Amino acid sequence: MLLHQKNKTIILSSLSVLIYFLMAHCLDRSNFTQLITQYFILFIPFLYFIKKEKNNVTFLVAIAIIFRLIFLTAIPNLSQDFYRFIWDGRMMLKGLNPYLHLPETFINQGYAPINQATELYSGMGALNGSHYTNYPPINQLNFFIAALFNNSSIIGSIIALRLQIILADIGIIYFGKKILEKLKLPVHNIFLYALNPFIIIELTGNLHFESVMLFFLVWSLYLILQKKWSLAALIFSLSVAVKLIPLLFLPLFYQWFTKDEKRKGILNFLSFGAIIIGINMLLFLPFLSSDLLDKYLSSVGLWFQKFEFNASLYYIARALGTLFRGYNEIAIIGKTTPVIVVIFLLIITLFRKNKSPQQLITALLIGISFYYFTTTTMHPWYLTTLVILSVFTNYRFPIVWSVVIVLSYQAYANIPWKENLWLIALEYLVVYGFLLWEIIQIKKKSLAIK
Repeated sequence: MLLHQKNKTIILSSLSVLIYFLMAHCLDRSNFTQLITQYFILFIPFLYFIKKEKNNVTFLVAIAIIFRLIFLTAIPNLSQDFYRFIWDGRMMLKGLNPYLHLPETFINQGYAPINQATELYSGMGALNGSHYTNYPPINQLNFFIAALFNNSSIIGSIIALRLQIILADIGIIYFGKKILEKLKLPVHNIFLYALNPFIIIELTGNLHFESVMLFFLVWSLYLILQKKWSLAALIFSLSVAVKLIPLLFLPLFYQWFTKDEKRKGILNFLSFGAIIIGINMLLFLPFLSSDLLDKYLSSVGLWFQKFEFNASLYYIARALGTLFRGYNEIAIIGKTTPVIVVIFLLIITLFRKNKSPQQLITALLIGISFYYFTTTTMHPWYLTTLVILSVFTNYRFPIVWSVVIVLSYQAYANIPWKENLWLIALEYLVVYGFLLWEIIQIKKKSLAIK
């Protein structure tokens, strides 16, 4: 029996290596059939490893790293964003402020401010190249490191970017394991993140820096659970300085800080937030100019009022608006959605119990989930935050979502790209259906304990 399981493990590990190689080096994102076939196959060994090899932590860590290294020299084939990362890094290496200059402007003027400017602009596309960069300072540091590593080869820069992401994922495994031990949860839960094909493909494969953001977030959560809140604030601020999204979590820490002593807790909570905001302001100082804020906010605002992709509740609101008003009301809905999200976050901050470690992390999961359920743009890699938070909770709907979110890539099978709303509806039907089932099951368990 033992030999039989060992043979299965070897076979499924080899299958995973083969499929990841094909995904990394032989995939065209316009070939949707190939994409979803290979993607769904990868979840078979993933589920097997989680179930049958869950106690073999050394093996699971090893294959998690090996699967990522398969992508090391591959050019991402499901995202073009990395071209802008390389552009921004090389701009800084040249002493130019990436927040103040549009790639489009240089190209239209026939001027190449950096090495391989034409290739990078062509790769990122006119849409990306016509907007100001919105990546915060620590993320820009990641890009700068890649430029230092190699300033003349796109492949060389890709390797440098990818190594940073892989190292961040190793850090997530390390601190995630520590959090699980502290919460007295199964340590192998961390591999729901580390071995998840979605995580490997979207982060290591497609070079999205959510992994670096999540590394700092998970590290800061570990420090918070140890009650080292001042150091946690410093690390949390670095998470925000990679991607702004953790700012949504700030109010949800209120009950955690005030659970023992109200007055001192409020002071510590305010200090925690002040450190995070203050450090991020300091990190922007090297890029400071008279029009930095205006250009940066205009770029961030585009995601709320211009772009639409793989949305759920927003698409329903859009359909209703079009039905009654006769046109797409994204400008109005995009301005309203952030207000609704803030109100929701305040409600679960004040009226939901967020005092125990698991209650706190569950609140973070609920808060970010609501934001992504209502957003106008839900790119697949955004889901990574939900996946890592779910590891520390009783909820698994983000894992299910990580399976079906690949349906959103059908849009790129069309030229020009066009979403199939039936597939989007199927995606969210599965997600919301499973979430509803989980809520019912968790409620039943809670009542049974009482």
